Amino acid sequence: MRTIENLLSEYSESHQNPTNKLVHWVCVPVIVWTTVALWYCLKLPFQITPTLQLNGGIVLIAVTLIYYLRLSWTLAIGMFFYSVACLWICQQVELSGMTLWKVALAVFVLAWIGQFWGHKVEGKKPSFIKDLQFLMIGPAWLMSFIYKKAGINI
Repeated sequence: MRTIENLLSEYSESHQNPTNKLVHWVCVPVIVWTTVALWYCLKLPFQITPTLQLNGGIVLIAVTLIYYLRLSWTLAIGMFFYSVACLWICQQVELSGMTLWKVALAVFVLAWIGQFWGHKVEGKKPSFIKDLQFLMIGPAWLMSFIYKKAGINI
């Protein structure tokens, strides 16, 4: 298994253009949220709290956090907190009366259009075309910048 440093470095190779980087700062967190949201719509027959039913989003987060823990426990902590925020947003969208899967699907499509436009500007293919693992590295790549600014080692 490649180290987190190797994966982040390799991911950075196709993310040098400032416009593409900005697009990623907007679109990657949105894509993560929409993916969680779409899985969140899959309700499982277990109640976690009086207001929260076990769902596919929680299961997806648990599996991805295991992946991040294998790479870097500090990044996994950051991703845990972002994941909790994603779940909270899902719950708020549902409580608002909007249909979560419709909102998530529309935003998902728009965010991916943004991503591909960013890579067109960059002039390089998205990293995940070479290795699907990079779909998971994108969010960690952004988190690594936040950690660097905060003086936290990955």
